[in-house]
Amino acid sequence: MARGWDVTLACPDTGWLGAEAAAVGARVLTWRARRAPGPRLVHETATLSRVVAASRPDVVHLHSAKAGLAGRLVLRGRVPTVFQPHAWSFLAASGPVRAGSLAWERRAVRWTTELVCVSEAERALGESHGVVAATTVVPNGVDLAQLRPGGPADRASARTSLGLPEGPTVVCVGRLAPQKGQTDLLAAWPQVRALVPGARLVLVGDGPDRAELEGRAGELAGVSLVGTRPDVASWLTASDVVAVPSRWEGMALVPLEAMATARSVVATDVTGVADSVPVSAGAVVPAGSPAALADALALRLLDPARATAEGLAGRAHVEAHHDATHAARAVAEVTRRLAAPRSPGT
Repeated sequence: MARGWDVTLACPDTGWLGAEAAAVGARVLTWRARRAPGPRLVHETATLSRVVAASRPDVVHLHSAKAGLAGRLVLRGRVPTVFQPHAWSFLAASGPVRAGSLAWERRAVRWTTELVCVSEAERALGESHGVVAATTVVPNGVDLAQLRPGGPADRASARTSLGLPEGPTVVCVGRLAPQKGQTDLLAAWPQVRALVPGARLVLVGDGPDRAELEGRAGELAGVSLVGTRPDVASWLTASDVVAVPSRWEGMALVPLEAMATARSVVATDVTGVADSVPVSAGAVVPAGSPAALADALALRLLDPARATAEGLAGRAHVEAHHDATHAARAVAEVTRRLAAPRSPGT
């Protein structure tokens, strides 16, 4: 809006996105859509078609698999279309569903004017699977003014405000779903506790796996689930180490947020992690390996000086490479370049 553009956002009426977009001047229209494809896809696509017809956009920017599916079925290349996968759809499936997802991505890329990938690894992965189009890589960024580095006093204050006891603490933030790998983290936790008695693990977030994870956590010592929280920065600040046990990603935001708060990161080696987490800022371990995850977490809980140094290195890294203002500027440039001449502003 600062560029004089007329922005319309179509999104579900759950979560924070619509309210925050409206607060900065976007027109927000409710698009009732579920995450996964299913019988409602025809209705969801028809609804989105009406939104597009009413908005008469110069450029459409589609985020993630579901919007990428419905949006490109609606547009079919008739309007300049940007698709930003935020992890390819075929990574979330196996067997015939994976084959179908890959076939769709290869077909739909013909209706994609430009891809925006959040990491070079995501771009290369798509290309290696035959998903090829003009592509701009825009690494994810975080708000460095809102996410500030926290020292020992900040950690103690955050724990007090959140009701957490003192002691070695691991925090994991993310949707409670297979993609985010919390089951692997819980499998690793007994080994962590054996090496670091009294260690605590906090899972922040909600999702379809919550009941299963709560059941597993109930059998473990020192684990708590706190649900979706608006104060994620405080939970990161309260941690000694932030765990990111994802099974697939494009480029996860949580490692960047953790580094912005000067916290050591232990993440799995999935798409985008090597691009965003330098060796000086923590550890990158094989995905699906609870033993490697446990060893890396315990090492940092037992060596606070190391974790502190990694946190400071992480903060320096995001300041240099992952400022949200730079990412927004790069995406805006893609939009400006593709927009029809009648679009106002630059």
